[in-house]
Amino acid sequence: MTTQQPKTATELAQDRTDLATGRTLMAMDRSLMAWIRTSLSMISFGFTIYKIIQGLQESGDVMAHGLSPRAVGLFLTGLGTVAMAAGTVEYFERLKLLREYHAVKTWRASLVMAMIMSAVGLFVFASIVFKQL
Repeated sequence: MTTQQPKTATELAQDRTDLATGRTLMAMDRSLMAWIRTSLSMISFGFTIYKIIQGLQESGDVMAHGLSPRAVGLFLTGLGTVAMAAGTVEYFERLKLLREYHAVKTWRASLVMAMIMSAVGLFVFASIVFKQL
């Protein structure tokens, strides 16, 4: 029967550093996912309001003055897209800072999802601008 040698102080410190890095990455991922959730809510709400108000105006049920559905839709989808970009930049900057101290993968699932959602936000914004949807 072999007995396992106790870990040295350096090995224990490395284990703890690895665990701390993992916790930091998970916290960063949760923060980015919160940005994604908030941005997706704004983008979808902006598009929904745009389509509802547009439908009401076309049927004549809404007064002609006031904010146009296009302006409301553009504001909310633009705000959601900017929020998504801001969250992604913040995440990437923190990831770059963490990489100075520890080797971590750059391409993480939450970052890929944020990039996809940014593209969706830009698509919805552009489709409202050019009245494609």
